[in-house]
Amino acid sequence: MMLPMGNHVSLDTLKLFTGNANPDLAHKIADILGIEVGKATTTQFSDGEIRVQVDESARGHDVVIVQSTCQPANDNLMELLIMMDAFRRASANSMTVVMPYYGYARQDKKVKPREPVTARLIADLLTQTGANRIVSCDLHADQIQGFFDLPVDHLYLGPVIGRHLIDQGYSDQDAVVVSPDVGGVGRARALAEMLGKPLAIIAKRRPEPGKVDIIEIIGDVDGKVCIMIDDIVDTGGSVVQGAEALLKRGATDVVCTCTHPVFSANASQRLQEGPISRVIATDTIPVPKNKQFPKLHILSAAPLLAEAIRRIHMHESVSSLFDSWR
Repeated sequence: MMLPMGNHVSLDTLKLFTGNANPDLAHKIADILGIEVGKATTTQFSDGEIRVQVDESARGHDVVIVQSTCQPANDNLMELLIMMDAFRRASANSMTVVMPYYGYARQDKKVKPREPVTARLIADLLTQTGANRIVSCDLHADQIQGFFDLPVDHLYLGPVIGRHLIDQGYSDQDAVVVSPDVGGVGRARALAEMLGKPLAIIAKRRPEPGKVDIIEIIGDVDGKVCIMIDDIVDTGGSVVQGAEALLKRGATDVVCTCTHPVFSANASQRLQEGPISRVIATDTIPVPKNKQFPKLHILSAAPLLAEAIRRIHMHESVSSLFDSWR
């Protein structure tokens, strides 16, 4: 369905292109905007080098590139940078980079000596290659916005998840919203307020990447349906261990929601066989058929991204989309 647009609104100077990371999402966005996805060809030389050919004029147009830097992260990132360089040399009027999933976001600070801050490096690469604006969803760390010397529109998919939960009747159940760690309390609090439910927090520590030790559960979960909300589910170990701890504390059911379904290694099998009854995610990252499982339900980020792109192009407020959420 196309977005409602008045006669004064024109997208004639807007062109939307996509890389290979998530073309289905880009086509959904284009369909909502009522435009075509631009023609571009991406191939690889025999040694793996990426070649991009833009097959239509971009001169004087406001170009939007949709590309998540998900697995294979390095190939998708390099493809994005090469596409940006092609449009800069093709005299595009502006470039808005829509990264529904911002790869390397978990490397946002220096924890140990001699560690890089890779999230900042990615920001520098995008800036130096000619981006005029960045659009991303549920950044792992809010401070990543400050890594850029250009506008960043940080979109929240929590309201999309929240509306789905309300439609499924969870707001009428004896439920509690659970943050799987202290860092995600803000996201969980916003969802709890949307559903009219209390908040609980799982306090944990990570002795090393991929491993989690649960220390304590703060809040009452006994006899309640627990709705966990996180930005990323990677291996699934953290949410599965969290669900086990919640059930031991008397929870009647555990539902896991997330924005970015990274689902690396055997995450799909772990989530399907684990104690979580449902997994709700969005399509900021495409989930291939071999990683989909019966418990998984995928919501689309396309309507939100399309509206944000329209507002940016028409110089309208984007932040007002989330006044009630924040």
